[in-house]
Amino acid sequence: MVAHAQAAAPAKRQYTHREILEVMSGLMLAMLTSMISTSVVGTALPTIVGELGGQDQYSWVASATMLTMTVSTPLWGKLSDVFGRKLLFQSALGLFVAASLVAGLSQNMGQLIAARAVQGLGVGGLSALAQVILGDIVSPRERGRYSGYMGAVFGISTVAGPLLGGFLVDTDWLGWRWCFYVVVPFALVSFIVIQKVLKLPKIKRSTSIDIWGATTITASASALMLLLTLGGVEFEWNSVWTYFLAATCLLMLALAVLSERTARNPILPPRLFRNRTFVLTGLASLFVGMAMFGAMIYLPQYLQIVKGLSPTESGLMTLPMVVALFLAGVISGKIVTQTGRWKIFPVVGLLVVAVGLFLLSRLHVDSSEWLIGLDVAVLGIGLGLSMQMLILAAQNGSEPRDMASTTSGVSFFRSLGGAVGVAAFGAILTNRLKDEIAEMLRAAHIALPGGSNVKLGSPSAIQQLPTPIKNIVLEAFTRGLETVFLVGVPIALIGFLATIFLKELPLRGATTPAPESKPLSKDDLVLAGLLLELIAQRVERTNGQRSALLTAVAKMAPPDDRPERERAQSVAKNVLRPTSRALIAQAAPPQKDLVTGGISQ
Repeated sequence: MVAHAQAAAPAKRQYTHREILEVMSGLMLAMLTSMISTSVVGTALPTIVGELGGQDQYSWVASATMLTMTVSTPLWGKLSDVFGRKLLFQSALGLFVAASLVAGLSQNMGQLIAARAVQGLGVGGLSALAQVILGDIVSPRERGRYSGYMGAVFGISTVAGPLLGGFLVDTDWLGWRWCFYVVVPFALVSFIVIQKVLKLPKIKRSTSIDIWGATTITASASALMLLLTLGGVEFEWNSVWTYFLAATCLLMLALAVLSERTARNPILPPRLFRNRTFVLTGLASLFVGMAMFGAMIYLPQYLQIVKGLSPTESGLMTLPMVVALFLAGVISGKIVTQTGRWKIFPVVGLLVVAVGLFLLSRLHVDSSEWLIGLDVAVLGIGLGLSMQMLILAAQNGSEPRDMASTTSGVSFFRSLGGAVGVAAFGAILTNRLKDEIAEMLRAAHIALPGGSNVKLGSPSAIQQLPTPIKNIVLEAFTRGLETVFLVGVPIALIGFLATIFLKELPLRGATTPAPESKPLSKDDLVLAGLLLELIAQRVERTNGQRSALLTAVAKMAPPDDRPERERAQSVAKNVLRPTSRALIAQAAPPQKDLVTGGISQ
């Protein structure tokens, strides 16, 4: 009886492998667009900052994107529940392209930072909604194989981005501005593909938006980012601004918790934080983001400034990391699909990330390129094993109604970790660089006309400094970056500890078929039909009082905003009664009238 009722209930659409690949093509192309933009700019940043501003504003160009990407990630997930996944995904893509064009036209650091901030809004939508849509159409058990494709996109963009960025910067008739323009054709093709292949069913969801929650979450994350980015640079740590921003962050965080507990449709439902899997995967993702983005943003500085490589050569040096990340992600995804076991991969992955960051902290001015390639490959293996698996674990441990909130929540914590990591590592590098240069100038008895401050421009400008000063600057950069990577080691280890405490829940959507049940006799079919009819009558005649029967029947309906009584009566009318008639007809089919040839009544 239950089997027949469930069969008659509205079922989630099952997508074929070909249909999933068609949707994935649109998602991956859009993801490739945003990721290429980030990796292209990462390679070109030393040159861009050297021309427009200065070394002290280096972290701001990256932090502006990370900040807006972080605070907008949970908002995109919730808005997609209201307005639909496809519309919001395309809106994020359009916003990203418009901001990229403005960034390419920037004439000073202020314009570039503002454009990068808007660009981050689009990146936040693309990164969060791609995972949400994938979760909508693929079961957790099968998601491992497709998560490997997402990892492949990350790998391709990380390879193509630095190489493309290096080529653009090194080509006189193009220049660094084309690092922003180059994403436009990719985005246009992506928009067309998504419009054609992304066909998601329309689902009625709540239309309320948690404005107050969005405001307080954004304000809290923004205050934290500003504190980490400006502290020790624009103002002293022990200053009024430090205490003001810290107090604002804590106050907005408290108000955000209060808002989410009372909101009718919260952005981050409080029940998520009672889910052990969500809390631990979010915590691990936070530290993965800090380690990953910190290494990706500041590794080009070591390669271009300390090692003297061109932007193109710097991009080639990231190839071992990308190949390792790609292989680790694809292989681990296939193993998860075949075995259903996933916990071992993020546990080992975070441990390998810590080892990779420690190896990077041991690099110096004379380190060979082979050693650098080996170290970044180790880091790539760790990232490939952990990044997508944490998203998979969070989605598998959540209820279907919380798919968007869970996915965007974990992405939010990873983006927050990246934003905090870039800002904090930037502050560490800036302060360490300033102190080391001043100390080594005093030790070498070198007096500069402007005091102990060396004017730092693009990597090529640093290479043209007088030999004694250039050697001091290179050594100072080496020591500063050593501290940056060394600080990342305990951060990765904390993420490793979080993954250890994850409970390995069985993946939903297992491929093994359920055992077949014995066919029911005709008497059983009639009895089941009559029982369903009785249940339907009892539900339809209810006077609105709550009962165990009403609650049980209402749970058969898809979750929506209707009262329990209305959902139960809908199930009785559209599921129970038609199934009852079908069972009785199967047990006692209508007989033909031998005289008239018609059906006897």
